[in-house]
Amino acid sequence: MPADKELAGRVVIVIGAGSGIGRETALRLVREGAHIVCVDLNQAAAQATADEILAKTGLGIGVAGTGISGCGSAIGLQADVTKRESIRAMLNQVILAYGGFDSIAVTAGIFVPSDTSGHIPDDKWALTFNINVTGSYLVADEAAKDFKAQGLRGSMVLTTSANAAVAKKGSVAYDTSKAAANHLVRELAIELAPLVRVNGVAPATVVQGSAMFPRDRVIGSLAKYGIPYTDDEATDSLTTKLAQFYADRTLTRSPITPADQAEAYFLLIADRLSKTTGQIVTVDGGLHEAFLR
Repeated sequence: MPADKELAGRVVIVIGAGSGIGRETALRLVREGAHIVCVDLNQAAAQATADEILAKTGLGIGVAGTGISGCGSAIGLQADVTKRESIRAMLNQVILAYGGFDSIAVTAGIFVPSDTSGHIPDDKWALTFNINVTGSYLVADEAAKDFKAQGLRGSMVLTTSANAAVAKKGSVAYDTSKAAANHLVRELAIELAPLVRVNGVAPATVVQGSAMFPRDRVIGSLAKYGIPYTDDEATDSLTTKLAQFYADRTLTRSPITPADQAEAYFLLIADRLSKTTGQIVTVDGGLHEAFLR
């Protein structure tokens, strides 16, 4: 018999699995044998990722679209990370479906573009911190109860950003929220030790496949940086131009993709870096402005 896959028998919750980095992370982890709980604010998007996994693995056919029933290779659930009761309900559903969980990857996040003066409304500032910082804390705080009850070692991976270390105009709420997320990783690593390792993945700008870059934001960024485009140009063409612009600012000169980020999540969730906790792994193509100071 062939050896078990690296994550065989493990249950991993991916929050933000409906698109972008979260979706790619879910697909990456299932290839290593993990059972994936696809969670998103958008229930339909979470289920779509779960259905994609079920179709590829052929495990748990009949679970698709049924929420928590069964224990196939994936289920899709809804949760709002800004609400503790929503997180608790989701974790309870995971326990009903699989009996528990081993790891959590939080990829959900928000970027609210500023107005022409560089500001965002106060309620959007609060929303940015509620999702990018408080949401991860609430997930960890609720999950800690289950990790303790299980008595099993686990792993959490939060999403920060290269922006956490780079100060600039036009994204003050996002950048400061990600700086807070960096320190949240360190605080949680201490709080949840020794059972749970907590680390972060810090991407640079991921344009392609990201829900944070709808067409209007891509066009706005192209205009901001003086990159030529036409109003009737295909969205794929526009995103490719913007992705290459960001890539050209890095040392590797290559666009950063959701798959690049997913590889880092896999390494941190698996046992390959089992002695690593409280750390931020950058996947930014070599953005020298974000080098550790």
